[in-house]
Amino acid sequence: MGSEPEQLVLLERRGSTALLTLNRPAAKNALCDRLMSQLASLLDDLEADPEVKVIVITGQRGVFAAGADVKEMLPRRFPAVLHEEFLKDWSRLNRCQKPTLAAVSGYALGGGCELAMMCDVIYADEAAIFGQPELLLGTMPGAGGTQRLCRAVGKAVTMEMCLAGRKLTATEALQAGLISRVVPAEILLEEALKTAEKIAQLSSTAVILCKRAVNAAHEMSLSAGLQYERDLFYSTFATEDRKTGMDAFVHKKNPTFSGK
Repeated sequence: MGSEPEQLVLLERRGSTALLTLNRPAAKNALCDRLMSQLASLLDDLEADPEVKVIVITGQRGVFAAGADVKEMLPRRFPAVLHEEFLKDWSRLNRCQKPTLAAVSGYALGGGCELAMMCDVIYADEAAIFGQPELLLGTMPGAGGTQRLCRAVGKAVTMEMCLAGRKLTATEALQAGLISRVVPAEILLEEALKTAEKIAQLSSTAVILCKRAVNAAHEMSLSAGLQYERDLFYSTFATEDRKTGMDAFVHKKNPTFSGK
């Protein structure tokens, strides 16, 4: 791997949006330990940066990520993966408070599909392919492929994808509820960044609270979720942004939010 670039995840700032690009093109962006460690470290930095409001994750045109790095996994054994908590860096994206968007071009398979599903919004081009083919390797999904996928597309489609290796086209993924939008390849990133900038203009505090409420819907009963949502709604009345937004609406002005 000596010919690989030192930075396996590239960071570019676009206003209030941070663009993270997976950068292992020769390996079809296979998600190795070093790449995921760099991604986790960058997410730490971006979460601590008040200038960054939204994070977009993408790959190269034609491949988002073809999966976890099989060559790296091959020599591992059960005691080692257990004690070292293999895949622990993968959960960092899922814990990100700031909104995250995935711009998926081409293959998002195995770990690549799981990585995309950790994001709040998924845009895909017409050539995107989603799948969880881990059983072909004698193993199974280990970073959310059985759990997030089932919550997104239901048990029947998840079983077919995980057990029979069915892959979803972008259109099928949209119809199944896995992704948010299918976008022409030439404007995929542009559209993702445009949406990110829309979100970045909103109250960052309200955005975080709303993201928590939506995520909680998968974990709570309806009655508990409704109460949690209402409690978070009440909490916005302690913010300056709530007053700013409502005042701007009443007086037909454009609000400028501070995040306070």
